Amino acid sequence: MPSAKFRDLVLRELGLRRQSFPIPDEPVATVYFGGGTPSLLDPSDIGALIGAFGAGKGGGRREEVTLEANPDDVNEENAAAWAGAGINRVSLGVQSFHPGVLEWMHRTHRANDAMRAVGILKEQFESVSVDLIFGLPETLDHDFSKDLNSIIGLAPDHISVYGLTVEGGTPLGKWVAGGKTKVVSDERYTDEFMLCHRLLKSAGYDHYEISNFARPGAQSAHNSCYWEAKSYVGLGPSAHSFDATCGRRSWNLKNWAEYEAVVARGLAPESGGETLGDDQKRLETLYLALRTSAGVSTGAINRGRVDSLVESGMAEVVEENLVLTLEGWLKIDEIILSLTT
Repeated sequence: MPSAKFRDLVLRELGLRRQSFPIPDEPVATVYFGGGTPSLLDPSDIGALIGAFGAGKGGGRREEVTLEANPDDVNEENAAAWAGAGINRVSLGVQSFHPGVLEWMHRTHRANDAMRAVGILKEQFESVSVDLIFGLPETLDHDFSKDLNSIIGLAPDHISVYGLTVEGGTPLGKWVAGGKTKVVSDERYTDEFMLCHRLLKSAGYDHYEISNFARPGAQSAHNSCYWEAKSYVGLGPSAHSFDATCGRRSWNLKNWAEYEAVVARGLAPESGGETLGDDQKRLETLYLALRTSAGVSTGAINRGRVDSLVESGMAEVVEENLVLTLEGWLKIDEIILSLTT
């Protein structure tokens, strides 16, 4: 797919979205280029998109403009071009420094590529985020502590750490179902999550959301919009949008050819949508808020259940907010179910 064609279709979709979605006229606060490999887009096209959103240089306020990138796409020339286009934050998909893990995940970069990329990005951008993954199959002989210590040594502003999940229909899901791969034990998953919290906290990072750690002032402004259930508009194939004014969520067509054909006809490329009812809104509000270190107001939850969670060590009350402990975060799905039944 040519970069210019992608740019033109997204710009056309933006015009269509403005007819039905409450996109403000003033410059947007955050923009996030993610999903796939946006770092392969031509920097001039990235700049054109940022300009259209009113978030780039000369376009007013730009709180945070993030680009996801693969380590092997990062060099001095690209980094300078991205910065010139208006990007001020890069999220780097490192995943691991273990050669066997990178091969198992079919990643094309090596550990040295990731280390070099972080160094280049730190020279050019206001903020650099790095992604890691834990809870990998034990057969990979992966020492997660080495990944954590390597990241701490590189000192990025922000670190996202995700536990490996198995979903049906994915290659990993099929391997597990066929007995070719075993999921990590609950004990090891818990140990790695706790180790991550302990090492990153001691290195000066705030564990401000289940999967996210940041230096003071480096929390992700864009992702915080999701956790606070604010409106956001997604553009491009598979993109999701949410209109907080009416509780409507929608998602775009996944297939590129279908997306292109629909937008070319001047139609919004929605594949589906739903309007959340009051119970669904409450469920999502609780779930998203309890993922964060700020928690949720105790007034939103039955007092007896608040006391029960505190007594069991799953939560604590901080300034009238219910905040989950590390143990609570590990059981958040069960806790949310107990609070909404």
